[in-house]
Amino acid sequence: MQKLLLFFITILFCSQSIMAQFNEKPVLNIENKDKKFLNYGYYLGLNRFGFKFNYKDNLGDKNTDIQVLKSTGFDVGLIGEMRMNEFLDIRIEPGLAYTARTLGFPGFIEERDAIREVKSTYINFPLLLKINTRRIGNWKPFIVGGGSASLNLGSNEDSLDDNASGTFRMTKWVYSYELGFGIDFYLEYFKFTPSIRGIFALTDELVPDNDPNSPWTSNIEGMRSRGIFINLTFE
Repeated sequence: MQKLLLFFITILFCSQSIMAQFNEKPVLNIENKDKKFLNYGYYLGLNRFGFKFNYKDNLGDKNTDIQVLKSTGFDVGLIGEMRMNEFLDIRIEPGLAYTARTLGFPGFIEERDAIREVKSTYINFPLLLKINTRRIGNWKPFIVGGGSASLNLGSNEDSLDDNASGTFRMTKWVYSYELGFGIDFYLEYFKFTPSIRGIFALTDELVPDNDPNSPWTSNIEGMRSRGIFINLTFE
């Protein structure tokens, strides 16, 4: 999390061309940029994913919970934006996000049984509503939210092997909602946007082990991804 925040703050505050947009009376750049009905761009950034677990038998003991070690991944994608009015835009942002999480299961002695590395490559299809303020000189804050469907290419859903063979399985499709905020900066030739967004899975992503009494999955009622994205957008 600290690396993600440092990345965002560095980009936002260390660029002289960006800070110049906060001048009291700046020269307006690309004045007609947002007046087009359709706008296009691309984004790249960093992400950090975890899991939220719900248990069938909640003993209230942290030592019995599954431990999740997060790592920083990356994401890249395209943007299509349809202007509704001065304050509302509809966006589609198809993209790819790579992330890795390490799960530690309690009650095992051997590391090969206790540790599962979960690598996921998501193809994400968000449909979002962007709510803007009025443009202030060469910058404009906004909030954004909506729903998304994601295809997990590393799900192992169709694998006949399970945790007994060292294979952790997840569903291929994940449905989520996303919420975030950011600032559009109007530079001389393009619009640059740093933003922060959270993603919250609505559907259970766990594929249980074949054994209904599996020591890995039998007590899990639900497993849902939670993630944060820090993206840089160029339009």
